[in-house]
Amino acid sequence: MKKPSLAILVSAAIAVSGLSSATQAVDLSFNVEEARILKAQQTMPEVTARYAGLVDGLASKYQSHNDELKITQMVASQGVRLWQQAVRDVQSGNNDDRSLYWSRLAMRALIKQNRPGFNIVPWQKDILIKAVESASRGLSDIAFSEQAQIKILLTGFDPFFLDRNIEQSNPSGLVALALDGYRFKVNGKRVQVETAMIPVRYSDFDNGIIESMLTPIYRDNSVDMIATVSMGRDAFDLERFPGRNRSASAPDNLNHYTGASMTLPKAPGFNGTTLKGPEFVEFSLPVAAMQAVKGEWAVNDNRTITTLSRGEFDASSLGELDSAISVQGSGGGYLSNEISYRSVLLQQQFNSRIPVGHIHTPRVKGFDPEVEAKIVDQVKAMLMAAAQTL
Repeated sequence: MKKPSLAILVSAAIAVSGLSSATQAVDLSFNVEEARILKAQQTMPEVTARYAGLVDGLASKYQSHNDELKITQMVASQGVRLWQQAVRDVQSGNNDDRSLYWSRLAMRALIKQNRPGFNIVPWQKDILIKAVESASRGLSDIAFSEQAQIKILLTGFDPFFLDRNIEQSNPSGLVALALDGYRFKVNGKRVQVETAMIPVRYSDFDNGIIESMLTPIYRDNSVDMIATVSMGRDAFDLERFPGRNRSASAPDNLNHYTGASMTLPKAPGFNGTTLKGPEFVEFSLPVAAMQAVKGEWAVNDNRTITTLSRGEFDASSLGELDSAISVQGSGGGYLSNEISYRSVLLQQQFNSRIPVGHIHTPRVKGFDPEVEAKIVDQVKAMLMAAAQTL
């Protein structure tokens, strides 16, 4: 008998729970992100169904497994396959990051709504969900060739603000998929780029996802540059002075709010406590080389920050900000700024010389594959220019 597709499984689970709109109660095990799947399937079926074979394959294998270790390995393997397929798709010309996002959520929903071939307890399901999360974000697929002489790590972000537009893409996610494994030569040296995708969720940051990813890299000095990327404003911005505090009143993808604001900035959490560090840090990307790249958009060395006492201004140096309380860093007061701050702070804590910093791409309303392809091309050119300085 053929297994039901994920669309049927999710629709049935939501129907049983009495859900008829995105604002009503859902099955207790569904979080806000997973509860959006049905609307996404109805709005853009070709996007959500692109990797249906991988999701349905997970369903079949999941329900037949009766060994805890093997099912964990299988789930992680399917997550890796999802990541690698999305990478292949984008690099073959499908300029769309959204199918990866929605298929990952589909896999999560499937694990929550189904039982494997043995009695499983909630904490075991949590392990399986974390396994598919990590694997499908490329976090377990970062592998540099022994021949690579210059190694660059780049991160992108999931789509976000999906209650405003369920079809929203994130060009930084497309950049990550397009450049994973990308190789080129500069000054006779072989360069390789490896990438990963970061969730737009405050809780993941509070639980140390950035520190967990970067600690072994800084400890071993195993790469030559780190660039975090997100969607930003009208042009490219290289964010000079990340700030410690959150101040954005916007929700994350779980519709969680921090309670922070422009008048009440709050320090983020870190493993059950508050993240400790200076109010501002300074990035170390090779600005001049990256700004010299010619493309569709200007590349700004953005020094605009906001402090509690002075408001918004362009800072000339880090020393100017010594006694300030950060409201917004150059990257703002949301998770784009925060990934930049955490990356630089950790670099300093390890006394690492690895250049690190944040690139804000031009923003895209909804989904625009032609514009996003141009964004990818310009980021690629910026990385090539940066690699020449390493």
